[in-house]
This record gives sequence, structure tokens and C-alpha cells, in this order.
Amino acid sequence: MEDSLTPGLDRIDLRILRLLREDGRMANAELAERVNVSPATCHRRVRRLVEAGVIRAFRAEIAPEAVGLGTAVLVGVVLDRSTPESFAAFEAAVLTLPMVLDCHLVAGDFDYLLRIRVRDMADFNKLHAEALIALPGVRQTRTFFVMKEVKEGGGLAF
Repeated sequence: MEDSLTPGLDRIDLRILRLLREDGRMANAELAERVNVSPATCHRRVRRLVEAGVIRAFRAEIAPEAVGLGTAVLVGVVLDRSTPESFAAFEAAVLTLPMVLDCHLVAGDFDYLLRIRVRDMADFNKLHAEALIALPGVRQTRTFFVMKEVKEGGGLAF
């Protein structure tokens, strides 16, 4: 029986997704055992979930401090025009900036909200001066330095 919130996914698919959300490196044999299906069936289901785009990727979660990117910054961006062309130009340009981890079109005081990781405030200042304010159509930015990360990268609740 399918969950009404997850069309096309049955209880076994959902269990596989929950387990992989917690440990993306779980071996297929262990995953199969924990969802009570054969390893071959489990492998086919995972492959189907990947091919359908339900599972987008398998990644290692890296501690930002370990690679010298201990400062998190949120930046609200207001564009000078609200047109499909200005949004498209901004989005294409922001996709080229590897330090921008997330970019969301939002409703409210900003057009976009960016989540960025940098070494320190000086690193951000350079990025802001050389790249952020030079992005197409940017009229204004508001910067918020994260003082404490209470919860980050939480898994989807399903």
C-alpha cells in the first residue's frame, strides 16, 4: 500500500530511503536484511529509486572547519528588476560560484537567499566585493553571519 504523501513509493521504498538517509554507505546486504527483502531485490529497488531521481546523490558530509571553511554566511539578495530574464541571468551566474552552497528564490524581503561557506570575514568581504555585488541585476544585499549552527543539513522528515 502506498503512502498518500509519497505516490509511487511503497513501505519498502520508504524504509530503504530512511535507512540510506541515515547511512548512505550502508552495504546492500545489510540494507536488504533491514528491510526484509533479498539483496537482489534491494539492489533493483535502490537502482530504480536512483534512476527515477528519488535518490539524487550519495555524498560524504564534510566538516567545514576541517577544510578551512568554518564561517557560514546567509545573504539576502534583492534584484533591481523582477523579470524572468533578470532571474534567469542571476541564477545562471550564481551557479558558477562554488562557495554558494544553496540559492533559493524566496518570497518576502529578498528575491534570493544564499547560504555561503568561507574561511573568515575577510574572505567573505573579498567575495562580496568581487563577486556577489557584481552578479547580474543585484541591487542590494543583506548579510547575516551565522553565530551558531543549531541544526544544519537535516534529513527530510517522511
